[in-house]
Amino acid sequence: MEMLLGFLVLLACLLVGVRHGGIGLAVISGIGLVIFTFVFQYKPGTPPIDVMLTILAVVTCAGFLQTSGGLTVMLKYAEAFLRSNPKQVTILAPLTTWFLTVLCGTGHVVYTMFPIIYDIAIKQGIRPERPMAVSSVASQMGICASPVSVAVVSIIGFMAAAGYDYSVLQILAVSIPATGFGVICAALWSYRRGKDLDKDPRFQEFISDPENKKYVYGDVESLQGKELPKEFYRAMFIFFGGIAVIAILGNFPDLLPHFVAKEGAKPKPISMTAVIQMVMLLVGALILLTCKIKAKDVGNSQVFKSGIVALVSVYGVAWMANTYFGAHMTFLKEALGEAVTMYPWAYAIIAFLTSKLVNSQAAAIAIVVPMALSVGMDPVLIMSFISACYGYFFLPTYPSDLACIGFDRSGTTRIGKYILNHSFMIPGLIGVSTGCVMGFIMAHIVM
Repeated sequence: MEMLLGFLVLLACLLVGVRHGGIGLAVISGIGLVIFTFVFQYKPGTPPIDVMLTILAVVTCAGFLQTSGGLTVMLKYAEAFLRSNPKQVTILAPLTTWFLTVLCGTGHVVYTMFPIIYDIAIKQGIRPERPMAVSSVASQMGICASPVSVAVVSIIGFMAAAGYDYSVLQILAVSIPATGFGVICAALWSYRRGKDLDKDPRFQEFISDPENKKYVYGDVESLQGKELPKEFYRAMFIFFGGIAVIAILGNFPDLLPHFVAKEGAKPKPISMTAVIQMVMLLVGALILLTCKIKAKDVGNSQVFKSGIVALVSVYGVAWMANTYFGAHMTFLKEALGEAVTMYPWAYAIIAFLTSKLVNSQAAAIAIVVPMALSVGMDPVLIMSFISACYGYFFLPTYPSDLACIGFDRSGTTRIGKYILNHSFMIPGLIGVSTGCVMGFIMAHIVM
């Protein structure tokens, strides 16, 4: 009974916290933490300090990238790629938004791409819902495939804390094919979804009004033809260089400095979490010193603000969850350990539902990955179902999905009458399920 009551407190904090956003989720988690400690007499858990410091370093570096204009260069190339292949926008747009997220570590880059994707689709007579809805899904699926995302650095940190020294490339060798395959499958399904615009009576009735037609087919601002300062390109290449260094050092530990932890022990390389922190701070410093930006402007960038919100959210949620699950670890090891051994897909379902509850892949990982590792779940299975950490498309409440609906001036991307029959549901389910299948295959090959 006590365990059930504690779980209800945990669930209530998640449900209430989500209504107030990422920072709200963190402070509401504090309520659960106090109840667990002072009412249930649970020993307070330990906040994931190493994970949080890594997140802080990564989002700081990403903030410097956006402020310096490096992100703008990436978006310019992405737009040029799509406009050179307009008829295939339904396939290429989601792959582009996924790839941008992989490079930048945040799905928020998709906001700039939505008007471009819409403009290309509508002028090709393609139903905008087809490329736009799946592009929104794809931008979020790319989070677990990025070496500089909060979600991936969290997984690396939790794995290292549990004694599993998987390299960055090993993690990415699973997550990149898994999420990428999921995006391709969702895009292929979207290729013929819905009615063609010339056969859609609802759309034809809407554009029968000249003002509406002008609104639907109006031009959008483009980056093509714009000359960008050389510092923008320099920042982008510095950032890419940092990612390459992390990948190399993560795959060749002999290149790392080795230290003796205690007298008489064999020297061991420094942890990759520390390496990621150092390299990200170094990249930020190089951009600051060579690309003519002001450090004070970084704090106002969208990427930095979003990253700090994710950091605070992980702090509160992970601490509360660690306290609750730590108090019942003996039972959980027996019950969940047996369940995930007999039914590995149970973990995927738990990760999916948790992600929907907290509206964040990083926060979901902070809850389910430490719990799964502590009950003895095979880390290969944890990585197999990494795509399942994206479940917040299930209800159309996430900012990128709402923005996608707003940018589609044709009205084809929408929330259905019954709420669940929205434009993102089937692409999301296809992307996650096929991603889990590919992840299962790749994890057993790589790890």
